[in-house]
Amino acid sequence: MLSPAAFLDAEPASSPVLDDVPTCTSVPPERPEGPPGPCAPPGLEEAMSALGLQGEREYARDIFAEVMVCRALPQRALPRAVTPEMRELVVDWLVQVHDYLGLAGDTLYLAVHLLDSYLLSGGVRLHRLQLLATACLFVACKMEECVLPEPAALCLLGAGSFSRSELLRAERRILSCLDFRLHHPGPLLCLELLAALAGSNPQVILLATYFLELSLLEAEAAWWEPSRCAAAALSLAHRALDGAGSGLEPELYSPAELGLLEPCMARAALRGPEPGRAAIFLKYARPQRQGTSLTAAHLLRCPKPGTPEP
Repeated sequence: MLSPAAFLDAEPASSPVLDDVPTCTSVPPERPEGPPGPCAPPGLEEAMSALGLQGEREYARDIFAEVMVCRALPQRALPRAVTPEMRELVVDWLVQVHDYLGLAGDTLYLAVHLLDSYLLSGGVRLHRLQLLATACLFVACKMEECVLPEPAALCLLGAGSFSRSELLRAERRILSCLDFRLHHPGPLLCLELLAALAGSNPQVILLATYFLELSLLEAEAAWWEPSRCAAAALSLAHRALDGAGSGLEPELYSPAELGLLEPCMARAALRGPEPGRAAIFLKYARPQRQGTSLTAAHLLRCPKPGTPEP
């Protein structure tokens, strides 16, 4: 089976070194244009209509190709000063700030993507990691939100560890480092499109959204294509609720291609509210989200046939 990612060339490698946040000494190279994207699956126009995009049905195939063939970040190690545990801490804090401010879901995914993109560009001093994360969230807000949080408010949420001028300077450094390449069709949009194509019910979509958000805590998730992350979350949610025989249609990825992602998401769901990574679990344990994190843990501990072992 040929996955959407097979239509892409390999990501060009680069290894600039950063002295401090927010300083970047290189600009990412131009991305080569790949071959045309995958053929549109049956029912795509109907799925676009289900998402309230009736006016975009004429461009459904182009939108599908843009979203589902988005590249992953290159597989490179985090800067020496930033361990996966430290990245977990700062992403967990970002989730709390994002939830407190009531921001759009896409804003969180874009902020984490910008954070990983900057980290993979070179080194960063540990005491500047929270400043970098806040600046990434601020940039993401400018891309996704109608009303921006005030820089002074973000500084207060950072407990005064940085000033307004430092935040704005960090923003400029990020924009310079990433060469203003901020557009990123994140996995949440992929999930919505795949769920509409599969005709998934709201309970499945909510559970898949939880699994997908948990993947933000995993450093290796930055190396996974957004569409593959979304497909893994939706597949795991379907099988956790319905057991075997609930495969997704269209099946863009083979079970082997999702084999590493689904157990990773399942393990993250079973960890529960561990210190330093509890924000997502507690967020989805609320009645407004139907106690999804508690339900997920129960389903994964008592799996139905066909659910992957964590």
